[in-house]
Amino acid sequence: MKAVVIKNYGGPEVLDISELPTPTITDPSQVLVKVRATSINPLDYQVRRGDYASLFGLPIITGHDIAGDIVAVGEAVKNWRIGDKVYYSPRFGGSGSYAEYHLTEESSLSRMPDNLSYEEAAAVPLVGGTVWEMLAVRASLKKGETILIPGGAGGVGTFAIQVAKSMGAVVFTTGQSALHEDLRKLGADVVIDHHHEDYIEEIKSYTNGKGADVIIDTVGGSMLSDSPLALADYGRVVSLVDIAQPQNLIHAWEKNATYHFVFTRQSRDELHHITRLIENGDIKPVIDSVYPIEEVKNAHERIEQRKRERPLFGKIVLSF
Repeated sequence: MKAVVIKNYGGPEVLDISELPTPTITDPSQVLVKVRATSINPLDYQVRRGDYASLFGLPIITGHDIAGDIVAVGEAVKNWRIGDKVYYSPRFGGSGSYAEYHLTEESSLSRMPDNLSYEEAAAVPLVGGTVWEMLAVRASLKKGETILIPGGAGGVGTFAIQVAKSMGAVVFTTGQSALHEDLRKLGADVVIDHHHEDYIEEIKSYTNGKGADVIIDTVGGSMLSDSPLALADYGRVVSLVDIAQPQNLIHAWEKNATYHFVFTRQSRDELHHITRLIENGDIKPVIDSVYPIEEVKNAHERIEQRKRERPLFGKIVLSF
């Protein structure tokens, strides 16, 4: 089978297209999936550059989203058949999705929604489960509450806006002016151009000084220190990023804020909630671009670029 193999840590240049043996079922609870599409997450390039070297042994096949077809099942598998369309996120630390075939436990699988293409479905599992964990489980977002989702154009942001709106929240987001119309179409009530406007002052203005009930941190930097300035009393901050620099949380203390930290989720339970929203038409994956697997280096370059001719909007997908 064709696979993208990382033999040494580094930049996109270390992503090597190789031919490997197709995996075979060795446990009765396993299934073999023909991967039709996968997508790129920041976790992929973090693995590629060696951020999680202690959890992996080289060589590595990375990738954390799969949409495909079951082509073989173990003897103990009762709920799945050959030909079923599935989508899921591979177990972190195991073999990833940048390969034509993937071997997994049946317990990891979710049924792929009928109203999605393989490319659209591949954009869902990791960010979908993560967003549900952030908004529903950690933030306990309620109807009528206000939420700030910085970086609404990203893979997590485009999902979070739609999920928050489906939960009845008033949604604020940030993004460059070229994307404002697209972000409003996703459900954002207020879009702030963070390049030219102070999001803290804008949130205060729109909420009559109260601040947002919930703030999602997907951008890092000084967000944990600064966000309480735009947070309501007893508000909640949910962060998806690691703490790369010291943070001063004096303003969080003044607001009686609650902080939650979420590592990217790979849970079938959370994905079931997202599946229902997709099937009901409440949310739809946003695809920035689709690359053939042979152009995986270009796809990684696009997600990591600091300056782009075309703004990034949604998920980058790899097709087989």
